[in-house]
Amino acid sequence: MDLKKKIIFSLLRQHKRNQAQIHELNYLFWECTLRCNLNCVHCGSDCTKESAIPDMPLPDFLKVLDSITPHINPNKTIIVITGGEPLMRKDLEQCGMEFYRRGFPWGIVTNGYSLTAGCFEKLLQAGLRSITVSFDGLEQNHDWFRGKKSSWKHALEAIKMVASTENLVYDVVSCVNKKNIDELDQIKKILIGANVKAWRLFHVFPKGRAENNPDLKLSNNEFRQMMDFIKQTRKEGLIKASFGCEGFLGDYELEVRDNPFFCQAGIKIGSVLIDGSISACPSLRADYIQGNIYTDDFWTVWNERYQIMRERSWTKTGKCAQCKSYKYCEGNGLHLRDEKTGELLCCHLEKLQP
Repeated sequence: MDLKKKIIFSLLRQHKRNQAQIHELNYLFWECTLRCNLNCVHCGSDCTKESAIPDMPLPDFLKVLDSITPHINPNKTIIVITGGEPLMRKDLEQCGMEFYRRGFPWGIVTNGYSLTAGCFEKLLQAGLRSITVSFDGLEQNHDWFRGKKSSWKHALEAIKMVASTENLVYDVVSCVNKKNIDELDQIKKILIGANVKAWRLFHVFPKGRAENNPDLKLSNNEFRQMMDFIKQTRKEGLIKASFGCEGFLGDYELEVRDNPFFCQAGIKIGSVLIDGSISACPSLRADYIQGNIYTDDFWTVWNERYQIMRERSWTKTGKCAQCKSYKYCEGNGLHLRDEKTGELLCCHLEKLQP
């Protein structure tokens, strides 16, 4: 790693400590449903068309927003609706209007299958400000990955609508796996043809349905192939490709994304999960749960708990204990650690080794 990057990462260490102390809430995820219209092979929540856990009633989540509003500037805290598939809810437009009325910008993460032109227009009128749409390969592999024929066509139509909409923050995300790693260049051309400007790539982390699926886990060579592809695409300048926020990447830092690795779970990011559990990003469950909105005040939890995410020296165990890059990485993304044992399940630096 060159000297310039080492200096940047050293300065970032103090910045992380300061941000952990301030812990200003900027992103609040709402896992509004566990129902889904697809059957994705990698699903971390094991979502299905019908869920044993009912959707969270909108008034329950609005109580959370109303309780935190006196303490924050709603205009600077975005609500991100996730699932499951948010578009399974019939009241999504109403949800957005209530957020907008309270001054919160809001967005959704969607597979795009049900994002018709009429639905999209209603969401925009309800104040939709950001959207993320998944696109995971050429048609055959996307449909395999998403577990439903025609899901690729629906996703592409949704992406074209989104990319042609002014004043909307958006990106397309692709989950890179063994089946689509060699399709990245073709996927790029399709997205450029659809006038997409922002494309985020990441790899499958070993949880949920993906835990024991050999078709999803990239080899070290394939992982480096993805990084080199992103680096080259950024140099071309036709579409802004970037690697997701997960994981410290050593020499690839600042080459494949704009900002160096900083896991902001519990520092800037909070979440309300489907059963009312209070956590950070929705991937952090089990031992990362900090409380529940049905028994605890969210703002009190946000200010007085989250120590496991804001002070991470506990991660310096196992392979991390002797790692020379630990001072920059601080144990990798928390969603990549076993929630029961704390063991690191995936090390990006290891995957970048020859």
